[in-house]
Parts: sequence; C-alpha cells; structure tokens
Amino acid sequence: MEVIPQYDLSRLPENTALKQQTLPTQQLNLSASVVLSIFFTTGGFCLSMGIILLISAKSTKEIEINYTNTCANCAQLRENSSNFDKACNCSLPFYLPEKMEGDVYMYYKLYGFYQNLYRYILSRSNIQLAGKDIWDTTYCSPFQVSYNDTPIIPCGAIANSIFNDTITLSYSVNSSTQIEVPMLKSGLTWWTDKYVKFRNPRSSNFTSTFAGSTKPLHWAKPIYELDLDDPGNNGFINEDFIVWMRTAAFPTFKKLYRRLNRVDSFAEGLPAGNYSLSVSYNFPVTMFKGKKSVVLSTLTWIGGGGLFLGLTYTVTGALTLLASFIILTIHLTMKRSKLCFQ
Repeated sequence: MEVIPQYDLSRLPENTALKQQTLPTQQLNLSASVVLSIFFTTGGFCLSMGIILLISAKSTKEIEINYTNTCANCAQLRENSSNFDKACNCSLPFYLPEKMEGDVYMYYKLYGFYQNLYRYILSRSNIQLAGKDIWDTTYCSPFQVSYNDTPIIPCGAIANSIFNDTITLSYSVNSSTQIEVPMLKSGLTWWTDKYVKFRNPRSSNFTSTFAGSTKPLHWAKPIYELDLDDPGNNGFINEDFIVWMRTAAFPTFKKLYRRLNRVDSFAEGLPAGNYSLSVSYNFPVTMFKGKKSVVLSTLTWIGGGGLFLGLTYTVTGALTLLASFIILTIHLTMKRSKLCFQ
C-alpha cells in the first residue's frame, strides 16, 4: 500500500499572482524606427552636453604656482628630520594677467603622493574621528601609539601625513603698498563630513579630555589646538584636517585650502596685478620626488575646469551617433534587398 506524504499547508505560498508567479508578462517589440530614434536622440543629447561642458570648463580661469624649487633651501631643511621644529618661510611673487571674477578658490596641489595605497587608506579610526571613542586606535597601525606607548590622537597614517604648509596671499596695490588678501577657512568640506563623520567628543574642556594622549609624530600641535580662535573649526571638525582625511584617488591631486572673502577691494574677485605667496614650508616632498604648488581658480556651474566629463559626453555622443548611422545603413540595405526579392 502506497503511503501518501503529508504536507504542512501553512508553509505553502499564498495564492496571489506575485507569489504564485503568475503576473502578466510584457515584452518590448520595438520597431526599427523607434530604436533609431532612441539612438539618434541619445547621441545628439550626449554630444550637445559634451560641447556645453567643454565650453564651460574652458571659461574657468586658473593659475598654478609651483614652489617646490623656489623654496629649495626650505626643502633641504625640512627633509632633515632633526630640523623638523625649525620654521622656514619663503616668498613667491607672481603676476595675475587678468581679473578673476566671482568666487575664487585656493588649492594646494601635490604631485606623486599616493593616498590611494590600501594600507594607507585603512590606517585610521572612524570611531575616534566621530568622537565616539577617542581612545580607539585598533586600525591605525603603524601610528597607534608613540615611542612611550602613549595613544596617538588622531591616529593612523593619513592623519600623521597631513599637509601642514601655511600659505598666505598678498596683493600689491602699488609699488609701495601690499595688502593681505582676505581668505575664509570655512565652507571647504562636504556637509556629511563636517556634521556626521567628524565630531568632537562632548566636553567643554578639551585639555582634560585628551589628557594622556599625544599628537601625531609630524604635527606641530595637538588636535585640540588646530584653531583656538574658532571653536567651530577646532579638534576633529577642523576643516583643513577633514579635507586631508578624504583621500585622493590619483597620485596627482589638489585639495581646497581657502576661498576668497569677497569684501572691500576683492568684492568682485581677484583683480589683475602683482601678488605674492608667503609660504611656511613644513610638508616635505623631495624625499619621494614629489612636487607641490598653489592653484587659484574660479568655478562654473559644473565645478572646476576639468575636461574629463565634457570629453566623456562628447566621445559617447559621437560613438552613439556613428552607431546610429551604421544601424540606419544596415536597415535601409536590408529593406531594399527585401523589396528586390519581392
């Protein structure tokens, strides 16, 4: 006698179209004219956008001042670790040939600095940077503790290698008068970085909160003294620190350092004329055969003056239009051949 197995009916799927997989199907059956219209429209749109983006990128004004060799004496001093605490300043005069209208941004640019190394990227403590546990140094090797086993805050290779040159821009009103260009050190970071990823511990006394820790090896002062004049820009939420901690994808990169405060003589931007950069040289680059420079630039509605996005749209549009004409030729040829056989 055959035994009929018993099933648990409660485990059966509900009798609905979705769970019984009986939903109606839909199959696209596009005609050649519809496909060609989509191809031509997409190609035309991408090509037009590419041209617009390239024209916009070309409209930005930018000047780059490389000071690696200009401050050669400082470079030799700073490469010697025994002279790390010695200040070294240099001045770089330059001429701005035409006015930079509107908002002007100052960047520092590094050549040959690899922030994209896997171990370098991982050498940080996000829990520490968020102010949740400032003593967490779990993933900060090899910069977890100092030589006397004191925890480093902020820990990790990224924080330890922070760009620490100080750059000041001056404008020569005439041959005898020079004024400092007003620059803002706020509004440099992403909102999520400033108010979510980087937070200070909830304490009114940073000195006691960070007691028992030490600053990174190559820092001149501890994290809670980065900007004593502005509590909203001190500690882990210091914007120069946050900008550096967002690692770059390529070995040549620039990061936002300051933005023009459009007041008085600079209300409309940077006027053409003679300028000078006063640099406190601290960040060494010659040991890894790198270079560094200062970039002054304006922005457009799409951002900076990079051509990559415009070129991408242009090439994509051109290739799509080329494919559209090839498909159209094949379609007309096959259609003509079909009429001949009839």
